[in-house]
Amino acid sequence: MAYMNQDKKAVIKTNLDKVLKPLGIKYSLRVDNHMAINCTIKSGGIDFMRNFTETTGHKFDEHIRNHLQVNQFWYDEHFTGLAREIIGKTVDALKSADYYDRSDAQIDYFDTAYYIHLNVGSWDKPYELKGKQ
Repeated sequence: MAYMNQDKKAVIKTNLDKVLKPLGIKYSLRVDNHMAINCTIKSGGIDFMRNFTETTGHKFDEHIRNHLQVNQFWYDEHFTGLAREIIGKTVDALKSADYYDRSDAQIDYFDTAYYIHLNVGSWDKPYELKGKQ
């Protein structure tokens, strides 16, 4: 059964700081319903939105162009270059608190340590691009 607590969050935060702080990327981290960790990348010098649209060809609607929900299973195909590297390291850090996933959707069996939600910006506070890298 999925379970997340403040102790696991502290482990994840330490590992995220190692990945994101040196690049000047700001983020928030919170526990959702004691079963998920939610990471929102708030600002930084990497244009995740442009990279996503150039890689996938997806066009954003005007009202949702400044935030993005990242699929942890498909980021390799949705991002390229430095953006993909940073997203990959972020996902790895989010899985650093005794994460496991023994789920099997074919037999409707879901067993994971906790769920991961990764966002770039949010609906009410868009991602801020500061000093491109």
